[in-house]
Amino acid sequence: MKKSIVVVVFIITGIVTFAQQDAQFSMNMFNRLAVNPAYAGMNKALCATLLYRQQWTSFPGAPRTGLLSVDFGEVLFGGVGLTIDQDQLGFDRTLKAKLAYSFHLPLGPGTLGIGLDAGMIQKSLSGDFIAPDGTTTLAPGIDQAIPWSGTSALTYDVGLGLYYTTNRLFVGLSSMHLPEQQLSKKTATYDFNYKVARHYYIMAGYTFQLSPAFDLTPSVLAKSDASATQLDLNLITKWQKLVFAGFSYRISDAMVAIVGLERSFSPKLTAKFAYSYDITTSAIKNHSNGSHEIMLGFCYKIKADPKQTSHMNVRFL
Repeated sequence: MKKSIVVVVFIITGIVTFAQQDAQFSMNMFNRLAVNPAYAGMNKALCATLLYRQQWTSFPGAPRTGLLSVDFGEVLFGGVGLTIDQDQLGFDRTLKAKLAYSFHLPLGPGTLGIGLDAGMIQKSLSGDFIAPDGTTTLAPGIDQAIPWSGTSALTYDVGLGLYYTTNRLFVGLSSMHLPEQQLSKKTATYDFNYKVARHYYIMAGYTFQLSPAFDLTPSVLAKSDASATQLDLNLITKWQKLVFAGFSYRISDAMVAIVGLERSFSPKLTAKFAYSYDITTSAIKNHSNGSHEIMLGFCYKIKADPKQTSHMNVRFL
């Protein structure tokens, strides 16, 4: 959940800020590894996803976010993954990088993943201070609460998750930033202090085969930091496993349109491209032209799916 640039002013004046700090994506159904390490390797393939989001177009200091995730299955009794993302809001920038491991346990008709990730969080502020009204009222160095030359702090990060999937169903539960680390840096001129809030995620979805040509997948993502909670409701329909389109509703924030293309280049290689557009429904709609997001992804299966064969018995002709 994004706040306006005013929030950044509170951060650099030394006030600890609690909010949903993780980067927001509308196409969350293609971004499960970033919020649940147990998802790593569930596709039993080498998969990579690249996401870029431009939020609140035309809004000064609007958030811009880029994310890369890579995971690989059928290794070490499960799967491994890597996620790197950078989120920029005004002159505030957050960089996160983490490695994930998921132990896969066959359970009933599906697989249960038990995941752990560990990495780092870096928070940095540039020295280009701009007041919320777009002006700089003080000369650099006059206000000692502001790090005019810029500053940054680094700390470790840990997350846990559970993820269960079958051919049609997926359910996930995870908690990120478990240590709730404090990023701080104190000098003779300023005191930089930032608290990383623990986040909780619940995701679920089910694919209905409406016909041999059409699939319909409703899904939900709930995210909370125990102070604020946000709910995304998603609906994706796919035709011939080639073209897909969908709609999402982020409660009290935005309505989202999604279109995309998925193509198999061989029995082992599949690629995806998708675009989404947010129609802002919150009060910020009077200052924003919406949000844009693009996604590129591919999966390469080391082992091709086994071909289904049938045999005829002459006794039952």
